[in-house]
Amino acid sequence: LAFSVVAGLSVSASAASFDCIKSRLATEKTICAYRGLNDRDVKMVTTYNIIGHAVPMGARGSLMDQQVVWLKQRNACGSNISCIANAYEKRQKQLDEMLYERIYSHGPF
Repeated sequence: LAFSVVAGLSVSASAASFDCIKSRLATEKTICAYRGLNDRDVKMVTTYNIIGHAVPMGARGSLMDQQVVWLKQRNACGSNISCIANAYEKRQKQLDEMLYERIYSHGPF
């Protein structure tokens, strides 16, 4: 299941989940400028999309609300690389836990 969802995503491993050319926020410009942050963004959005496809419709609204809150927190970092990296680390951990609880723990696949 996870492989089929990942295979269907159009996120490039070398491109942020948003258009770097159109980015206006200092945080987004910083993510585009630093490969490590860019890679964290791609990994996080890929995990988020897998969960979004795997959870029931009723849970998607909550997942989206959590993501909006997280984006506001991340964007408050401005161009502080350490702050942005920490925000991604914390969010990735949350998403990995959701992925395990909602998908992997219900295997085998």
